[in-house]
Amino acid sequence: MNATFARLCLSLFAPAIALATVAPLSAESLDGSRSSGKVMPTLIERFTPGDVKETPDFQKHVSPLMGRLGCNGRSCHGSFQGRGGFILSLFGYDFKADHAAITEGDNARVDTDSPDESMLIYKPTDADMHEGGKRYELNSWEHRVLHNWIKGGAKFDADSVAVLDHLQVTPEEIVFGDKAQEESLRVIAHWADGTKEDVTPLCRFTTNDDQVAEISGDGVVTSGEAGDTHVVVAYDKAVVAIPVLRPVSKLIGDNYPSVPTPTKIDQLVVQKLKKLGIVPSELASDEQFLRRVSLDIAGTLPSPSEIREFVADKDPNKREKKIDQLLDTPAYVAKMTTLLCDITGNNDQQLVNVSPMRVGPAQEWYDWIYDRVEKNVPYDELAAGIILARSRLEGESYREYCEEMSDMYRDGGSFAERDYMTHYWARREFRQPEERAIAFAYAFMGVRIQCAQCHKHPFDVWSKNDFDEFKTFFTGARFATQPPRFDRDGFAQYEEILDKLDLDKSLRGNQQRREFAKELQKGKTVPFPELVVMPVSNISRNAKTNKNRKGLQSRSSEARVLGEEAIDLRDYEDVRQPVMEWLRGKDNPYFARAIVNRIWASYFSVGIVHPTDDLSLGNPPSNEPLMDYLAKGFVENNYDLKWVHREIALSRTYQLSWVPNETNRLDTRNFSRSVPRRLPAEVAYDIIQQATSGDKSMETYLTNIEDRAISIPGTRIQGNAQYPLQIFGRSERASNCDCDRSMEATLLQTVFLQNDFSLHASMANGDSWIGQVQKSMKPEIDKRSTEVGKIQAQIKRLYEQMGNGRAFAERLAAKGDQERAKELRQKLAAGKKRLEYLRGELEKAQAREKKETAKPIEFDSPAEMVTEAYLRTLSREPSEKEMTISLAHLRSADEPVDGLHDLMWALLNTKEFIVNH
Repeated sequence: MNATFARLCLSLFAPAIALATVAPLSAESLDGSRSSGKVMPTLIERFTPGDVKETPDFQKHVSPLMGRLGCNGRSCHGSFQGRGGFILSLFGYDFKADHAAITEGDNARVDTDSPDESMLIYKPTDADMHEGGKRYELNSWEHRVLHNWIKGGAKFDADSVAVLDHLQVTPEEIVFGDKAQEESLRVIAHWADGTKEDVTPLCRFTTNDDQVAEISGDGVVTSGEAGDTHVVVAYDKAVVAIPVLRPVSKLIGDNYPSVPTPTKIDQLVVQKLKKLGIVPSELASDEQFLRRVSLDIAGTLPSPSEIREFVADKDPNKREKKIDQLLDTPAYVAKMTTLLCDITGNNDQQLVNVSPMRVGPAQEWYDWIYDRVEKNVPYDELAAGIILARSRLEGESYREYCEEMSDMYRDGGSFAERDYMTHYWARREFRQPEERAIAFAYAFMGVRIQCAQCHKHPFDVWSKNDFDEFKTFFTGARFATQPPRFDRDGFAQYEEILDKLDLDKSLRGNQQRREFAKELQKGKTVPFPELVVMPVSNISRNAKTNKNRKGLQSRSSEARVLGEEAIDLRDYEDVRQPVMEWLRGKDNPYFARAIVNRIWASYFSVGIVHPTDDLSLGNPPSNEPLMDYLAKGFVENNYDLKWVHREIALSRTYQLSWVPNETNRLDTRNFSRSVPRRLPAEVAYDIIQQATSGDKSMETYLTNIEDRAISIPGTRIQGNAQYPLQIFGRSERASNCDCDRSMEATLLQTVFLQNDFSLHASMANGDSWIGQVQKSMKPEIDKRSTEVGKIQAQIKRLYEQMGNGRAFAERLAAKGDQERAKELRQKLAAGKKRLEYLRGELEKAQAREKKETAKPIEFDSPAEMVTEAYLRTLSREPSEKEMTISLAHLRSADEPVDGLHDLMWALLNTKEFIVNH
C-alpha cells in the first residue's frame, strides 16, 4: 500500500471525519468551486448511448460495477474458493489481485483483441451458460462499461491508486410522513485530484432495519413501520450511514409537548424524540428509583430501613446524594471491576504458569483493577497499565525483579501494588499477533475487526492490509519463563539464581515450580516468569528468521495505526506505545466511546451503539450527539469513570418510569422510558441471598463484598453459586466478545427460582430472615431444625448406614459373593469421603453459630410482616390487593412461618424481582 492510499484509510476511517463529510449538495459545489470540473453524471447517463467512446476506470467503475452485479459477493467469486476457477476479493477491495484474476493466466476473463469474445462479456449475459444466472443485458449500460474498458486495454495501474477524499450523500437525513413513501439517495464521490462523480449506481446499499426502511440496489429508500434506523452506503473505501425516521405520532414540531430537560443528556435525548413524535414517560417513584439505581451502580438491593428513610426524606437533592453515596461503596467498586474483568478477559482457565506460587492469577488481576477503580484512577491510566505492561521497571535488573517478587509473595504483599497488569499478556489464547489484535480491538476499541483478517470489512473501512499493519504493534511483548537469550545479563542472572537454589537440574515444568515455591518459603529468591518487551531490532530479526511460522511475518521497521501516517518503530522502545498514544488522542473515535457506551448499556441494557462491541461506520449510534457529548465529556474530565456513572444516573432520562405511554410503548433504543431488563447473573444471585438473609447481614451488602458473586475474580466458580451463575449467563470470558455474557431469559432460570434446593435452604436456615421471624414465634426451637443440628443428624445417619454396610459386606464376602462385596466397599469409601465433608461443614456451621446468632424479629401484626417481605424483595410496599391476598394465605397456613415462607418464595419468583425497572 503506497503512502497516498494509506492516507485514504485515515481520511475515511474516523467516524467524526466521515460524518463531517456527509454534507448536502449545494449549487456552489455542483458548479465545481472546489475544483475545475463539475460533477460527472452517472455511468447510466454516460453509457446508455450506443456510441459512447469513454474508457471506464477499473477502480472507480469496473470493480464497483462487478460488486453491484454480485460477482465479488460471498456466494459467488468473492468466496474463498471462488467459482469456476475465478476468485475475486470479497466486495472487490483488492484492486491489484482482482485485476490480475480478470486479466492474467489461463483463467483470464478478458480478450482485449476481441472484447465481445471476453468471458466477462458473454458469460454473465447468458443465463444458461452462467451458473450465477444472467447478470446484465447485452447493449445495456453495464455491458458498454465492461466492453469499453476491455476495448481500452483492460488497464489498471496498481502504483497510482486513486484516493477518495470523501463520499457525499444526499439527503443527509430522511424523515418520512407515512408508510410506503420513497426517497432516492444521490451519492457523489469526491476524489483527491478534485474530480467529482455521481456514483449512485455503483454503490452497495443496505438497511439496518428493513421493518422501518427498505432500500433498493438503486438507492431508493422506502418507508415501512414507524421508527428509526440507518441505511448504509458503501463505495470504494467509504462507508456512510444515513438516518431514516418515520414519526410514531403527530406530536412533532410545534405539536410536541413541553418536556423537562434538566441535563445535557436529557436535552440530546429529547431532541431525537421530538423528531420521532415520542414523548418520554413520567419520572419513576422514589421506591423505583432507589431500587434501580442501587442495583445498577452497586448490584445491591436497598434495605427496608433505607427505603423508608429515602421515601420520607424531603431533600430535593436526595437522589443526587444517593448516587454519590452508592459510588463510594465497595459494592460499586466490585461491580465496576467485574465489568472491566469481563472486557479485558480475566479468565483463570487461560492463565497457566504465570507464577511459581499457588496463588490465583485471576484474583491478582481482579485485585489490580479493583485497587484502581477504588482510587478512581483515570481510565486511560488504568488502560495504560494493562496495554503497556512489563514485568521489570525501567532500570530494574532481572535479579532485582525476582527479589522484589519473592519478597512480595513471601511477606504477603499485594499484586495490586505493582505498576502493571502483566497477566493480560500471559493468556494462552493471546499469544499470536492476530489473536492479540482482535482481542485488543474488542476490549479497548469496542470494534470487531476479525473480518479484516481475511478481507475488507463489509461495514467499515478496515482492509486486510490495515489489519496486517495493526497487528504489528502486538509482536513486541512475550510472556516467558525466563529472560530471552538476547538479554544476556538477564539470562545470566536467571542461571545464577537457579544455581543458588541447588535443585535437581532435571526438574521441569510443574515439578520445578513446586520446588521454587518451597525454596521461596525458606527465604530464598526464586526465578519468576516475566513479560518481555523486545526491541524493534529483535522483532524484525525474529520475524524474518521465523517467517514461515504461524503469526510471524517479516516486518519492516515501519507500521501504521489504522492507515495513519507511517510510524518508525525504531523511535520507540516499546512498539505498543504508539497505539496507546493513538488511543489517548483527542479525536480518537474508539477508546473513550467504547467504555462510555458499555457503561451506558449497563444502565439501559442497550448501548447508544448496539451491540456494544461493534462500533463501526455501518453501525452508527442511535443518538450521535449523545455519544459525542459523553465521550468528549469523559475525556475532558480526565477519563473519570465516576463522572460517566454520575452523569448518566443524574439524568431525567435514566430516572424515567418503566410505565409506557401511547407514543413510547414500542421504543427500545431511544431511551424514552426505562425498559425492564433482566439482572446480570452475579447481581441476580446476590440479591436472592440478600433478600432472604437476616436483617444484620442484609444491611452490610453494600460494604461487605467478601462472599458476593460480583467479587468473584475469574471464571472458576466454587460452591453453590456455580450453577445459578451459569444459567443466568455470567460472562465466560472466552473470546473477549461482549456476547460472552448472556442476558436472555431461559426456562432453566425459572426452574431454579421455583424448585432449586439452595434457594429454599437460603430462606429456611436459622440465620435467614424467616429463621429470625420463626425464633420470635417459637423461642425454643428444636436443635434439629438449626443448621448445626441438621448436619449432626446427617452425620449420625451416615455413621449408622456405614456400620450396617460394613457388616453386610463382611457377610457377603464370607458367603463367597466377592463382586457384591466389592461394590459395597466402594460405596463405603464414598461414604467415608462424604463423612469427612460433613465434619468440615459442621465445624464451619458451629463457628458461624458462635460468631453470630441471629436475633429474633417481632412484628406487631401480620401486615407488618407482609410489608417487610415486599420491601426486602420488590423494594416497595404491597398494594391493597396484594396485602389482602398475602394476609389470607398467612391465616390459612398451618403455621404462620410456613405461610411467610410461601410468600417469600412467590415474591422471589415474580418478574418484578428478577428484573430492574
